[in-house]
Amino acid sequence: MSEPSESTAIRLGSGRMFDEIAERYDLLNRVLSLGIDQGWRRKTVASLGLAGSAKVLDLATGTADLAMLIARTHPECTVVGVDPSANMLAVGQRKLASTKLDARITLQEGDAQALPFADDTFDGATIAFGIRNVPDRLKGLREMARVTKPGAKVAILELSEPRKGLLGPLARFHVHHVVPFLGGLISGSREYRYLQQSIQAFPAPEVFADLMREAGMEVLDVRPLTFGVCCLYVGTKKRSNG
Repeated sequence: MSEPSESTAIRLGSGRMFDEIAERYDLLNRVLSLGIDQGWRRKTVASLGLAGSAKVLDLATGTADLAMLIARTHPECTVVGVDPSANMLAVGQRKLASTKLDARITLQEGDAQALPFADDTFDGATIAFGIRNVPDRLKGLREMARVTKPGAKVAILELSEPRKGLLGPLARFHVHHVVPFLGGLISGSREYRYLQQSIQAFPAPEVFADLMREAGMEVLDVRPLTFGVCCLYVGTKKRSNG
């Protein structure tokens, strides 16, 4: 059998790849994280320090879990969710339709590396489990900094390779073996094994924090969660001296 051509092959981590698993994505998150992912999202929302009628950008919004949590936690704020996967957004739109949040949450297809928003538009920005899949992470981070207001918080939640601690070996076993096995089993897609590989290849927390600084952010917090299997990065757009 011949290899798929470049035009027909689905790039791992792309919107088209997530189109294939969109209907099972929420179940995958609950099972693979043992249900802890919702607690991680709550910490992410809290880190933004939002007040009043804030306007928030949620990149890699997927099925809109984080966008909905932001809107529920802050009843006066509005959220714009952006994702490259049309099918993931369709699932998210169905979820919004069953709530009363659709008036305050807008979902749209887009590329984190080229956002269709003016400078200094948002009062906060988030991306959960998505920066790992952005081909040019520095460009994506620079875009997040560009579209947020000076002093606005940027919260990035990402899975990571546990490197330290007594429970590190157990956490690494979960990432290396349990995640790809269950991911492939539930999703029915061998490509979901990409998750383990992309986690392993993601930079160490201190290296990623330096990338945030290079993108024009001041790093306020780098917080390992659940024995280091996830990390919450909180930054703020640097204020100009002019």
